[in-house]
Amino acid sequence: MPLNTSWLLMILVACSSMACADEWTQWMGPSRDSVWREQGIVTTFPAAGPKVLWRVPIAGGYAGAAIAGGRVFVTDYVTDADAKVANFERKASTGRERVLCLDEGTGKILWKHEVPVTYTISYPAGPRCTPTVHDGRVYTLGAEGDLFCFEAATGAVVWSRDLKKDYATKAALWGWASHPLVDGDRLVCVVGTDVAHAAAFDLKTGKEIWRTGKAPEQGYVPPSIIEAAGERQLVLVKPDGVYAVEPETGKLLWETPYNADNGSIIMTPVRIGDFLYVGGYQGKNLMLKLKADVPGVDVVWRNKPKQAISAVNVQPIVADGLVYGFHENGELRAMRVPEGDFAWKGGGPLGERPAGSGTAFLTRHDDGVQPARCFLFTETGDLVIARLTPQGYEELSRAHLLEPTNNAFGRPVVWCAPAYANKSIVVRNDAEVIRVSLAE
Repeated sequence: MPLNTSWLLMILVACSSMACADEWTQWMGPSRDSVWREQGIVTTFPAAGPKVLWRVPIAGGYAGAAIAGGRVFVTDYVTDADAKVANFERKASTGRERVLCLDEGTGKILWKHEVPVTYTISYPAGPRCTPTVHDGRVYTLGAEGDLFCFEAATGAVVWSRDLKKDYATKAALWGWASHPLVDGDRLVCVVGTDVAHAAAFDLKTGKEIWRTGKAPEQGYVPPSIIEAAGERQLVLVKPDGVYAVEPETGKLLWETPYNADNGSIIMTPVRIGDFLYVGGYQGKNLMLKLKADVPGVDVVWRNKPKQAISAVNVQPIVADGLVYGFHENGELRAMRVPEGDFAWKGGGPLGERPAGSGTAFLTRHDDGVQPARCFLFTETGDLVIARLTPQGYEELSRAHLLEPTNNAFGRPVVWCAPAYANKSIVVRNDAEVIRVSLAE
């Protein structure tokens, strides 16, 4: 029997709508590349600022939101302790880590889960890792290594693991901050130190599939997948090395030394053609060239003085054959590859005299219009629309969304990555999570 034309039209409209919409299912978005691919988005903000769709009270945390299936997932830490401690000071506090599921349309809390926890870390405001939503389940990793799998619809706990206990380790100075990665039927996590640096767990049961590596400390680098020499390679970074393993087995493919200052290696390596770049605190940078015939790398240069990007809070992005990112001194830089020098550098959205560890989360907006625009959420709570091109930084529009509720290096900051979905931004500080329309 032929399909009714009215039904066919409805299906086509629905498919078209889905193609235009976007979800933000994990750290850095659905493709884990800090690219937002929706159309119909504002090019400049109205004079009164964009419309706030809802505001919901929340407790402390650095974790961004994930958005999927009409729900917003976010984590926080409820405590009576002072979360504003010195930058490198460990100070114990007790409280409750929570996972909140909100209705995307209204902000209403649909379910929540909370667990008592003792923090032993610096910057103890709350969790760091963005939830990961996949196939009807949501995975969360707390700052002290509590790993959970929930039913996304109900909040029922499917499985959980205590990484400190399971891998005989303790939290790094700034806690667990490596966003887990879904790959096939596995959840890949940075887990620990002497027993194993990383492990893969069965998505449905939490059973360990493999473990790999050892490290003096966890580091903070999220796992990533590349393809080179005809093979998929899972790239991992620890304070004393960069290495790759087979994603299915954890078998080592290659490794090269690294020397992180204070255990601080945070950015996921970025790939530009045949090159892989990673940069950390105090100018500890490394440019690698991927081998074409067998899995492996050659070191192009290491710890190049006064060059490259030492990324601290913000994951760099790749566009126009350049790496755009914030250096540890707060500068926004456009780095050439493989040279490591700059097409340009400057304060960007943070002004002409940016402060150390100056932060603005970078998201490239890919709606087919060239040159592409970027959305930058700054540590002052501003959302900025700008163009980043090989010629420089061009600011197009700015709106203030949130107040900074924490502090770092003696200044007020909000260091929480935003999420973009369904023509809106969802972002939080330590007092509220908000959804703001960015529809044109």
